[in-house]
Amino acid sequence: MSGRLAIVGGDAAGMSAAANARRRDSDVEIVAFEKGSFTSYSACGIPYYLGGLIEDIDDLVARSPERHEENGIDVRMETEVVAIDLDRRELELAGGAREGFDQLVLATGARAVAPPIPGAEATEPARTLDAAQRLRERLERGDGHDAVVVGAGYIGLEMAEALIERELRVALVDQAPEVFPALDPDMAVHVREAAEGLGIEIFTSTSVEEVLLDDDGAPRGVRTSAGELPARHVVLATGVKPAVDVATSAGLQTGPTGALAVDAHQRCAGVEGVWAAGDCVESHHRLLDRPVNIQLGTHANKQGRIAGVNATGGDLVFPGVIGTAISRLCKREVALTGLTEAQAADAGLDAFASTVEADSRAAYFPGNGPVWVKLVVERGSGRVLGAQVVGAETAGKRIDTLAMAVWNGMAVDELQWVDLSYAPPVSGVLDPVLIAARVAAKEL
Repeated sequence: MSGRLAIVGGDAAGMSAAANARRRDSDVEIVAFEKGSFTSYSACGIPYYLGGLIEDIDDLVARSPERHEENGIDVRMETEVVAIDLDRRELELAGGAREGFDQLVLATGARAVAPPIPGAEATEPARTLDAAQRLRERLERGDGHDAVVVGAGYIGLEMAEALIERELRVALVDQAPEVFPALDPDMAVHVREAAEGLGIEIFTSTSVEEVLLDDDGAPRGVRTSAGELPARHVVLATGVKPAVDVATSAGLQTGPTGALAVDAHQRCAGVEGVWAAGDCVESHHRLLDRPVNIQLGTHANKQGRIAGVNATGGDLVFPGVIGTAISRLCKREVALTGLTEAQAADAGLDAFASTVEADSRAAYFPGNGPVWVKLVVERGSGRVLGAQVVGAETAGKRIDTLAMAVWNGMAVDELQWVDLSYAPPVSGVLDPVLIAARVAAKEL
């Protein structure tokens, strides 16, 4: 197909698109624009870098700009695209330069949303490697021993744990009634217990009213509805939203989630020759049968591959998402897939939930610990609609078995007989997944 393919965004989706376009078409000119200082990096690894488990930030970079250049991709670092002219097929860069394109892939990701409170501008969400470097430098200077993390989702809990590893006194604040609202509350309570066990002070059902600043404009504390908390380090983990301003200014359409509307081929709605992928786009939810914006690197890499292949004449299709995710939060492995009990109820599905507590390994084996498995099951059919897993080491990856069950519409009475593996270091004779399915089948 050849011509010139421009890519806006140099992380997971963007560089996946670039690499796959290059594999498919050795002649196409590919130029990628990245406003930051790194390409193809793991934002998921930032908390482990801040906590000191990862020493060198370059270890979080899967492919450097130089590696991409060796593969024939022209990478423009610290170069921001500020406007798109779809009629003239041109990008406007910060500073006024213009770059033409024949095909375009947008992979602009998502941006942090700070709460509308005084003093928020003095904090910095560590979502990029540049920001993570600045925060680690402050931590290593020893600028105070009190920290407040605002937001108790994935990032907030991971950041709180990282700061505890730095031997700081850490408070975690969230206006929700329980930590980790992606889980149902009865499962999230196990995460809360683990966080408190590490010494993290948790304030739920608590709103942040102001970040208090010293005479130099640096944080000294946080005023909340539960009182004032001392803090020389304030980390905001209050959520993100799709970065679509440049795209919408050019006339591209967004969907009900506020992310860019794309079809199953990652084509932007209503315009030829423009694709989008990653955190900035909507995905089709296979259970809810509607668009969602789920921001995960797994989706970004797959969608980037599809966009890059299709931008060079291919015809790949993205089959949708079910929201499978996993993390290690405060020494607990935490994972989920499909619908929570609350989501199933909101969707009007006739479903029930079943929860079991089992052993992560054989009961006698060193390192054994508890694992809780919750299944959300459709009445009548017995179809597994969703699952949540919280537990000790080796617990979390069981979510992959459950994701396959959800993806393929498997029923619990079939799941309970699946031939799963057994060895004392990793599971009991009956894996917790089988136990959970058996209990749910009896309830059904």
